[in-house]
Order: sequence, then structure tokens, then C-alpha cells
Amino acid sequence: MTNSTSQAEIVRQSLKRRYRKERRFRAYGIAAIAVALTALVVLFADIIGKGYTGFLKTTLTLEVTFDPELMYLEDPTDPAQLRNGDYLAPLIAALKKELPEVSGRRAERALKGLISSYAASDVKDLVAADPAIMGTTQRLTFLASDDVDVFAKHRDDASYSIKLTEQQQAWALTLLERGIIENSFNDVFFSNGDSRDPGHAGVLGAIVGSLLTMAVTLLLSFPIGVSAAIYLEEFAPQNRLTDFIEVNINNLAAVPSIIFGLLGLAVFINLFGMPRSVPVVGGLVLMLMTLPTIIISSRAAIKSVPPSIREAAQGIGASKMQVVLHHVLPLAMPGMLTGSIIGMAQALGETAPLLLIGMVAFIVDVPDGFFSSATVLPVQIFLWAGSPEQGFIERASAAIMVLLAFLISMNALAIWLRKRLERRW
Repeated sequence: MTNSTSQAEIVRQSLKRRYRKERRFRAYGIAAIAVALTALVVLFADIIGKGYTGFLKTTLTLEVTFDPELMYLEDPTDPAQLRNGDYLAPLIAALKKELPEVSGRRAERALKGLISSYAASDVKDLVAADPAIMGTTQRLTFLASDDVDVFAKHRDDASYSIKLTEQQQAWALTLLERGIIENSFNDVFFSNGDSRDPGHAGVLGAIVGSLLTMAVTLLLSFPIGVSAAIYLEEFAPQNRLTDFIEVNINNLAAVPSIIFGLLGLAVFINLFGMPRSVPVVGGLVLMLMTLPTIIISSRAAIKSVPPSIREAAQGIGASKMQVVLHHVLPLAMPGMLTGSIIGMAQALGETAPLLLIGMVAFIVDVPDGFFSSATVLPVQIFLWAGSPEQGFIERASAAIMVLLAFLISMNALAIWLRKRLERRW
């Protein structure tokens, strides 16, 4: 009796230890998830905290008189006069009307520091488009300078460096109180390419470049990857050569992306003489990087199709090709699409391979074709993040938010396709 009691006690103690280990393991798992979520929240809070102001622009709205004498522009239809006119003068004059205490050349030079360097070009474009505007007074809204932009958004934040002088800050505060300087949605950010002035820098060129590059990657990697997966899984004989190919495909999926950049530089640019910094070359490099992922995911999707489907099709007289094309491929396509979208999302966020093929160039114009000079969103973020101007740091964080929106959308699409098209057996 005593022996059976002691055995039961041993079992109870063993169960208690087992349950304690299980609770500890569960606590460790919950703690790990909590740490990961906390890090994710901190990351997103930092990006959003620095980047939301990148979606705002600072503008001045003034009554501007197009005085021919002040602008040295008696005949706006004369190309020589149009080229040599003073288009900043009417803007300075309009500002002096709002700040009558400004007098002297030194104060006027300080006043220029409130206006974007591109504002004069905007005035010139207005005159060139409509010469009849000369001699009239128009209410114009134009961008403020980068220093005023930082001051208007962060004047109460001591962590930001305000480069305006005390006099310029006083003028800016006066104009802010009168509603002449105001913040609004930054449509320029989504309608312009890159610029050396943060106020005129936008992501349109990088977005178009990314879309063109991804189009080349998808058009090449998806059919090649799916075809390779079908051959390896359904038609290739099981021998040493096939095993060697499979091992190398799995190894290529783990190769650092910069290696593919070196391969693209050596083959596509140095050997074939293709131009640098164009979407075609970028797409070819990312295609090489994405192919292993698509092949592996496509093979897994093909393996998930039950053998009974193949046997039933062969039983009614279908050939091997008909079995694959009419039965296996349609049933495996949801998994193939999911893997391809995830691979494309990975390619969209890559920077290192594109730096090596010259897509780090400063590109102002929006690309209009696959052979136009272009950059992509990750590289644009890399360029802006390395700039000392505070305005570029804001736009880098805003561009990160745009890139994250694309990545989240692509992953959400992959999840939706998987749930919508998957078959349960």
C-alpha cells in the first residue's frame, strides 16, 4: 500500500513539473510576442512621428502685382526679355506690403529667405503661359523656403534645428498669425520627382520607377519560375543532375541580395553593355533574385495537389501534359500566386542590388519608359536619409510610409488570394 502511494506521489510530482514547464514555455512565448509587438509599435511610432509632417507643405498666399517696370519685362512675348526678367521682385514687393517694417537691402535679402527658390520659376511660367497677366494683381500661393517649412511645423520642438534668424522668425510668426503662411496637404510630394530643394522633392518618379521595374520582374520571373517548378516536380527524372539543380535553387534563395547586384553589374552592364539606372536592368536583377522564391513556392503548391486528382485524370485517358495543364496547374495556382506576390514584395523592398547597377543616381524627371533613367522607392529613401537637410529626413520617413503601404497591400492581397482561391481536401 505504501509502495503504491509513493508511486502515485511520484506521478503527481512529475505531472506538476511537466505543467510548470508548460506554463513557463507558454509565458516565454507570450513574452516573445509582446517584445516583438512592442518593437513593431516603437518602430511604426518613430516612422509616423517623423514622417507625417512630410505629407504637409508650407505655403505663402499673397496679392502679387505683375509690375513690368519692377520685373524688367516690358514685352513678355520677347524671349530675350522673358529669359532675363526679375521674377522674384514682385514676390518680395508683396511680402513688404505685409511687413511694412522691412527696409534696406539687408532686410530684403533676409526676406528672400522666406521664399522657396522655385517660386520665381513658378512666376515665370505664369507669365510665359499668359502674357496678358502683366500689369494685373493676382492672388498667388507658392511654397515657402525649407527653413520656413521646418519652423512652421516644429517651432515648439526643441529637438529641431531652426535656421531662421530671430528677425526672420518674427516675420514668419507674424505671417502665420495672419494666415498668410499655412500648412496644407503636400500634393507636391506625390506629383514631383526628386529635387535638390526638399519642398519640391516628391516620390512620383520613384513610384513610377518601382512599378516599371516590378513589371519587368513579374513578366519574366513568374512564367519562368512556374515553368521550372512544373518541370522539376512533374517531368524531371530523379537523378543526380535533378538533385544538384534542386539543391542550388534552395541555396540561391538564401544568397545575399547584393550578390545578385554584382551578377547584374558583371553580366547585364559590363558584358552586354546595357545602360545603367534603367528599369529593364533593375527588373532583370530582381528577377534573378525572385526566381528561387517563386520556384520553391510553386513546387510546394504543386505538391499540395492530391495524387488522386492525377490518377483520376489519367484514368479517363488524359495525357501527362493534359493532367498538368488542365488539373494540377489550376488547383496549384492559388499557392503559386501567393508565393509570387510575396517574392515581388521582397523585391520591391530591395536596395543593395539596385545600388550596384547605378539606380542610385539623382533622377529629377519621371521615367516614361523601360529604358528611361529611373530610381525606385527604397533607393530614394536611402538618398534622402543620407541628406543633412531636415526636410529630406521628413520626406524619407514619409516615403517609408508609402513603401510600407505598398508592402502591406501586396501581402494583404496574397492572404486574400490564398483564402479566396484555396481548396481544402
